[in-house]
Amino acid sequence: MRCLIALLLLAGPVHAWEFTARPVCTLSHSEGDTRMKVTYDHAAALYAIAVTTAAGWPDAPAFSIRFEGPRPNVISTRRHVVAGNTLTVTDSGFGNLLDGLEFNQTATAFTESAAAAVSLNGAAEPVQAFRGCVTTPVV
Repeated sequence: MRCLIALLLLAGPVHAWEFTARPVCTLSHSEGDTRMKVTYDHAAALYAIAVTTAAGWPDAPAFSIRFEGPRPNVISTRRHVVAGNTLTVTDSGFGNLLDGLEFNQTATAFTESAAAAVSLNGAAEPVQAFRGCVTTPVV
């Protein structure tokens, strides 16, 4: 029975945080029907986070992300854009976002009437690689 349970767990989808350096620095994670993607484009000197859910995002005056774990925090903005099922925020600095992803256990993206939560298990190393890509571009 233990072998069957282990096999079923191994056969399930892998929900890992991933880092890639090309074509832009990218940190991504999919879990259930939620996908988070953080990018940094050296040419534009701009960070972006895109949160996609199957249900999409309703129009809302503000967007926030709550981090729970050893370094809890809530970050919010009114400068978000919804296109299709994806909510996107761009900015010239993402220090609080990267700290939240690296040092906590869960992240919940939310508006006043919608939310999507993801695990941050395994995010620390890819976030560190992302930070390195931002400071030293890969050519």
